Amino acid sequence: MRAVVFENYQTFPEIKEVDKPVPGPGEVLLKVAGAGACHSDVAIFQDFVDGAPGAVPPAFILGHENSGWIEELGPGVEGFARGDAYLVYGPIGCQRCRACSRGQDTYCENAATMPYMGVGLGRDGGMAEYLRVPARNLVALGDADPVAAAALSDAGLTPYHAIKLSLPHLNGGGKYALVVGLGGLGLLAVQILKALTGATIIATDMKPEAMAEAEKLGAVTVSGGEGQVERIREITGGKGVDAAFDFVGVAPTVMTAMGSTARQGRCTIVGIAGGSYDWSFFTAPYEVELTSTYWGTIEELYEVVDLFKAGQIQPLYTTYPMERALEAYQALVDGKIAGRAVVVPHS
Repeated sequence: MRAVVFENYQTFPEIKEVDKPVPGPGEVLLKVAGAGACHSDVAIFQDFVDGAPGAVPPAFILGHENSGWIEELGPGVEGFARGDAYLVYGPIGCQRCRACSRGQDTYCENAATMPYMGVGLGRDGGMAEYLRVPARNLVALGDADPVAAAALSDAGLTPYHAIKLSLPHLNGGGKYALVVGLGGLGLLAVQILKALTGATIIATDMKPEAMAEAEKLGAVTVSGGEGQVERIREITGGKGVDAAFDFVGVAPTVMTAMGSTARQGRCTIVGIAGGSYDWSFFTAPYEVELTSTYWGTIEELYEVVDLFKAGQIQPLYTTYPMERALEAYQALVDGKIAGRAVVVPHS
């Protein structure tokens, strides 16, 4: 089968012919419907070096954001019908610690002993024609379009988890939320905030086309650049936003998010670009929560799928056939992707 393989650090991936996987005990084989190309993939093959924090040793098939149809069941697996559509929960923990018992494999207590972080993160992923995955990691899609849903397993789940943890700061009237960075995650964050809260949503980005999409979704937009924080605070009547979400994570966006947050507000850094923030007692808003999150739980992915089925969220995506998968990654590197790029191997 054809697959997009990460062969070495700081080396662009390749499309290669590899063996079709065989599901083991407790696993299923999926015929891949859609595989989302994520900036995390770009970090894996472009930014990281051996031994760096977050680096995942090669070689393996990329793709941690996947959907597909049941093709084959491994030994001991029951309750699945061939051809049914599922979304894949990407993280894979040890399955025996407290975090994994909560379905929060992202915070597995034995992660250091695991040979991989998840599907497409050390273990072969779904940027291929077929994908082998634990049956426990499947979330049923029913009649929902699996190609449209593919991006939800990261670009939907990650902002959902961050927003859900921030809901106490957004309960009640007169609340404001800020979304920094309007890529695949940020645009879904706008929709999730609209679905879960009554807050006024402020969205900011350097790209006019991204802000135009956010406006269509009901956000008030502020362009990046000089005076950005002042304009955001002006919208809030000077107090700042009650919850800020930075989906980029470089130093300037972290500063924007923190500078826009109200006293006793919450600022969540979701983007993993590695930016730092110089905290000071006299410059940070009093009692502000500055935190980070990583992905989410499998239970929350069920909730994301519920929102999708109800028509409350809809990923913005562009499809690419397998033979153009590397073009999708190059467009991602060049900043030319609006929303998400989804590779459809069987188009």
